[in-house]
Amino acid sequence: MALTGRAALLAALGSIPIGILEPSWTGILAVNGPLALACACDYALAAPVRRLQLIRSGDSSTRLGDAADVTLTITNPSRRPLRARLRDAWPPSSWQPDTEFAASRHGLTVPPGERRRVTTRLRPTRRGDHRADRVTIRSYGPLGLFSRQGAHEVPWTVRVLPPFTCRKHLPSKLARLRELDGRTSALTRGEGTEFDSLREYVPGDDTRSIDWRATARQSAVAVRTWRPERDRHILMVLDTGRTSAGRVGDAPRLDASMDAALLLAALASRAGDRVALLAYDRRIRALVQGRAAGDVLPSLVHAMATLEPELVETDARGLTATALRTAPRRSLIVLLTTLDAAPVEEGLLPVLPQLTQRHTVLVASVADPYIARMAQARGDTEAVYEAAAAAQAQDERRRTAEQLRRHGVTVVDATPEELAPALADAYLALKAAGRL
Repeated sequence: MALTGRAALLAALGSIPIGILEPSWTGILAVNGPLALACACDYALAAPVRRLQLIRSGDSSTRLGDAADVTLTITNPSRRPLRARLRDAWPPSSWQPDTEFAASRHGLTVPPGERRRVTTRLRPTRRGDHRADRVTIRSYGPLGLFSRQGAHEVPWTVRVLPPFTCRKHLPSKLARLRELDGRTSALTRGEGTEFDSLREYVPGDDTRSIDWRATARQSAVAVRTWRPERDRHILMVLDTGRTSAGRVGDAPRLDASMDAALLLAALASRAGDRVALLAYDRRIRALVQGRAAGDVLPSLVHAMATLEPELVETDARGLTATALRTAPRRSLIVLLTTLDAAPVEEGLLPVLPQLTQRHTVLVASVADPYIARMAQARGDTEAVYEAAAAAQAQDERRRTAEQLRRHGVTVVDATPEELAPALADAYLALKAAGRL
C-alpha cells in the first residue's frame, strides 16, 4: 500500500519512527524544507487514478490447458503523465502455480490525453467461468517519492472449456464410420438397416443379401449392400451426483465422462445422427437439444464448461422421467454413471425397464486403473491384502455389469484413457448391427 498524508511524508523524509513521535509540520519544514517541498510537488504531479478510463478486450473463452490473453486499454484524460504500476487481479485458479505475480503486474507510462494497452495472460487450472476482480493502479510522481492509489471495477469473464483430449481418436473412428457407410472400398456387407446399392456377388458374401430380382435381369449374381440408418436420436445423460466427484488420477470421474461424451457427439453428428445432452443429479444441470450438426459440439462444450459434481445422491427416478421426456422417440440413451453396486441396485435397476422398453440403453462407467494395479500387487502382507480388496471390488463391478446386461443394456467399463474410444466403438458396433 502507498503511504499518504502526514505518515507518508514522515516516512519519505526519514524522520522519527511513525507512531512514536510526530513533530509538527512547521518543524519538518524548518529542518527539511527543500525536501518537503520536493515531496509535495511529487505528490501533486502524480496523475490522478480515479479519472483513468479502463476498457477490457481479448479472449472470452479458452480450453483447459491453453492460455487466454485479456487486454486492458488505459486512457489518461488528465494533463499529467501517468507513471504507474498496475495489478490485474483474477481468481487463483486462473494461473499456473507461482506465475500470478509476474503475469498480473504491469508497469506503464501514459502521456496526457493518450492511451496504452497491457495484456494479462491467463493459464487456467480449472474449468468454468473465471471473472476478473478489480484493477489496482498506483500512480507515481516524477521523483517516485509519493504515489496515489486507486482501484477500478472492469468486468470480464473468461469461460474455460473442457480440454477434449480424446479428439486424437476421432480420425480413426471416422474412418471406421466411413467404412460402415460404404464410402470406402471395404463395404460392410450383410446386416444393415438402410439399402445402399447393388454390386456383383463375390465368394464369402452372405447369401441372404442376394437380390434375386436384380440377378434375373442380368447375367451375374447381384447382392445388396447396406449402410446404417442416419438421423437416429442419441441422448447422452451425465450423472452429476456424488459418485461423479470421485477422483481418478488427477481429475474427477465427471471430467472423463465429459471427454467420452464429446468424442461420441463428434462421431454421431458426423454420422448424421441427432445428439442431445442431459446433465442431472436431483435436478437438470444442463440440457442441450435440437442443435444442427455443425452446432452440436460447440453447444455441448459450453454447456459442460460450468458443470461440477454435486455431493448429493442422484435421483434415479427423476433422471429416468426426465430422460423419457427429453427423448420421446426411440433413441440410444447413453448413461454415463457409476457401476458401484449400491447406486445401481438401489437406484438404477428398479427404473431401468422404463428405459429399455422404449429405447436402446448403453451404460458407460469410469474404472479406476489403480484398482487393477492393486489387484496385481504382491510381495508383502499389506500388498496381498490390497490385492484381495481390489479383486473383490472388480468382482462387484463385473456382477453389476452382468445385471445390467441381463436387462438388455450394453455396458462399457474402462479407465479414463480408454473410456472415450471404447464408447465410440460400442456406438459403431450398435450402428453396424442395425440396433439404432
